[in-house]
Amino acid sequence: MSGGSGKKAYEGRSITVTFEAGRCLHAAECVHGLPEVFDTDRRPWIRPDGAEAGRLAEVVRRCPSGALRYELADGTAEAPDEPTRITRNDSGQLVVRGALRVDTPAGRRAETRAVLCGCGQSRLQPYCDHAGPCGE
Repeated sequence: MSGGSGKKAYEGRSITVTFEAGRCLHAAECVHGLPEVFDTDRRPWIRPDGAEAGRLAEVVRRCPSGALRYELADGTAEAPDEPTRITRNDSGQLVVRGALRVDTPAGRRAETRAVLCGCGQSRLQPYCDHAGPCGE
């Protein structure tokens, strides 16, 4: 990934979780889903070996923004939802899940989950960063 996205990988024995800080919208699905793995008071704050890989993958898939992703040790990555779904949440953000190709200033990216800016004020276009009226 390019720019100041803050992408970091946390490698466990059977699963690697990546976190792209710039895309995190603090939905807290991870922290609530597996506090034994995701603990913002610890360093590192993600400990993939704290839970079974299948359960961890399930919780990572709950992350609406796609800031969290995973890959199993055998190379299996997250499969996109089918069919692709696009919904607008109460804040005006577009929540998208499926086999996505997102055009960004840094180039095209393959995604399975994203929250896209619905107001045009995000500094992380086309992703939402809680800037402007729709992210408040």
